[in-house]
Amino acid sequence: MSWIIRESGFDPERIAHHGNKFMIGNGVLGYRGTLEEFGKKELTATIVAGLYDQVGGKWREPVNAPNGLDTKVYWNGTRLSVFEAGNVAAGDKAVNSVNVGRELDHIRVELVSHEQSLDLRQAVHRRRSVFRTADGAEVAITAERFCSAARTELIVCRFTVESSRDGELTIVTGINGDVWDINGPHLVRMESDVDGAEGGAAWEVVSLSASTQELGLPITVSEAAEVASGGEHEVLREELSVRRRFHLYCRAGEPVVLVKTVAVAAGLEGETADEVRAAAIQWAREAGQLGYDQLLSEHAEYWERKWSASDILVEGDEEAQLALRYSMYQLHIIAPDRSEKVSIPARGLSGQVYKGAVFWDTEMFMLPFFLYTQPEVARNLMMYRVHTLAGAKRKAAEYGYEGAFYAWESQETGDDACTLFNVNDVFTGRPMRTYFRDKQVHISADVAYGIWQVYAFTGDDRLLLDGGAEVAWECAKFFYSYGYFNPRKQRYEILDVTGPDEYHERVNNNAFTNRMVKECLRIALDAMEILKRGNVERYEQLLADSPIQPEHIRDMYERLYVPEPDAQSRLIEQFDRYYTLEDVTLPQLKSLMLHPHEYLGGGNGLATTTQILKQADVVLMLHLFKDDYNSAVKQANWAYYEPRTEHGSSLSACIYALVAADTGSPDWGYPYFMRTATIDLTGDSKQYVGDLYIGGTHPAANGGAWMAAVLGFAGLRYDGDKAVLRPALPSAWQAIEFPVRLGGGSYRIRVSREGVTITAPRDNPAALRFIVGDRELTVAPGHEVHIA
Repeated sequence: MSWIIRESGFDPERIAHHGNKFMIGNGVLGYRGTLEEFGKKELTATIVAGLYDQVGGKWREPVNAPNGLDTKVYWNGTRLSVFEAGNVAAGDKAVNSVNVGRELDHIRVELVSHEQSLDLRQAVHRRRSVFRTADGAEVAITAERFCSAARTELIVCRFTVESSRDGELTIVTGINGDVWDINGPHLVRMESDVDGAEGGAAWEVVSLSASTQELGLPITVSEAAEVASGGEHEVLREELSVRRRFHLYCRAGEPVVLVKTVAVAAGLEGETADEVRAAAIQWAREAGQLGYDQLLSEHAEYWERKWSASDILVEGDEEAQLALRYSMYQLHIIAPDRSEKVSIPARGLSGQVYKGAVFWDTEMFMLPFFLYTQPEVARNLMMYRVHTLAGAKRKAAEYGYEGAFYAWESQETGDDACTLFNVNDVFTGRPMRTYFRDKQVHISADVAYGIWQVYAFTGDDRLLLDGGAEVAWECAKFFYSYGYFNPRKQRYEILDVTGPDEYHERVNNNAFTNRMVKECLRIALDAMEILKRGNVERYEQLLADSPIQPEHIRDMYERLYVPEPDAQSRLIEQFDRYYTLEDVTLPQLKSLMLHPHEYLGGGNGLATTTQILKQADVVLMLHLFKDDYNSAVKQANWAYYEPRTEHGSSLSACIYALVAADTGSPDWGYPYFMRTATIDLTGDSKQYVGDLYIGGTHPAANGGAWMAAVLGFAGLRYDGDKAVLRPALPSAWQAIEFPVRLGGGSYRIRVSREGVTITAPRDNPAALRFIVGDRELTVAPGHEVHIA
């Protein structure tokens, strides 16, 4: 039960939510959790990681590939679809006829039952719909599909129809190029092909090929399909689609099984259209010849390895157990485990929202999960930043600064996809000037922080020598050129910025930003020393003819102002003059809203003149630099800022859970953990900013759920030298058990009410030092240690 996500009954109002909730993916492809009969109106999408396009002056966004799972079923000439039926299943809505507005007694087909589910363990989506037709037949449609983890170009589907009576069955299935786009259409010059196979038409492959508008990148979706029961078969080619029509006689109790292997190929590495098409055809045909069972077996084997490295066991809280697994599943299906040219967008591969861009979310909220479970993926995520350094340098130069100013919304080149007018006013429809692109400078510090985290965790300096040190150095140069030296106070300051709390733009000395800049400067100095030892030639090249030298960075590091806790209140002011803003309660502010989607920030937002925050800001700093602040400071700031935080971002709640656990108050943090872990299960999240749709999955929250459980409630920390465990289990939990990778070795850690158990396999390379509470011990390979 704790591996299955399940929904019964069909509710057309939940289509968009279920599209997110039942996502499948493999890091290369993401396919929304829609039904086979759905199309563009239901937001069906196949997203290819790293493939972007821009049409005219519209926003640049990911390309939605042609839908290779498009399938429609007809029984004795009547279409079987959740849209064509009345719903008489127990517990469902009385009527779910959403087309033509017909009354229930006029509907020729009834939807007797419907269920949609997701098997997290094997990453397989399933649906089962049972229809009752006018002739009294009950026809069951069962489908299961997965994005192959073994062959990342493939989506595989097995579609089964079974009836209680004999009848004529027609299945129309193929590739539909009329897809959902927000700022499209992105695909042009669409052409269909039929590629025959030797030995008959069993592995005849149909294809739909097109090119993107902006760069002319080729993309082909190919499909091999087989109905084991035989019957008539013909190919239907239209302007935007290519489909097959299978027509056969279906006998009662004898299932008809359709197997589809769909390959998606795109010319991301400079392949020609012919090469892309040939690859897609070959992949689809070879997969079809292997068969569904073989493809599922090798896919499931990959997922067993993923779960072996990451699965968390929670005793005493079944809801938390399922939510944690679901959160990790969402991270796994978007992880670039075989490429360092892509990263994880803010909405994963769930669609084109937020332009499919990579934000600071990756470094701050997703990276820790991969650091502790799959450090090779963590390295890929940060190598993406190395590969996009040129775009960051172009952005810095655009604004007149030195070094690298990383994109707020980064795509494949690192150039900023963020616009200056990112939100529309809900009352006037006019674009609002926002300062995400040009004032959220902390992004460059976040990137340097992430690179250093990978180095510190792995002890492997290759990331730094392969460009990571250069990234950190260029980020430090940017901050030196951006910063202001206050001659009166003899200190450096960071002025005119927007911190994580986006409701307050263009503020001075944002505490989080200043502290992150200080860390970036330190990282740059240390990384350059490592580069000097490992590649002195490159070190000298970076300093040659540069107006900024290490002594400048060191001076800024030593004299940079970072707001400190007040001696009496222990509070850290979020930014200069924050306390002078109106101190209203969140309910008071919300009572003034005239529209449910009005933006609270920007030039005229209700929150801008108040102390109400969008998300954790100072409290996030207290989490990242927990050793710099004592428990009393953390408690005081948690208690002050939480009532003033709207949690208008999915990034916010997990931080309050983490800091609550860190201060020994896990039950304070537990509701924030559950809010984070269930965000994509419940769909309870902000869907609009102004009139901008921001729905989709929330991988940063998924990463935050893992952080809250392992780094918060289990209390684990690792600094590259030793691991520290300071558990603070919520009342509902009896124990938590999980695997981690630390110092090149694997460990299994169990934290319970009775004590802590640490197990190390025999093949670990060396012993590792642990500090549990106030006890220090060493766990050697092949040993298990228990601390009461």
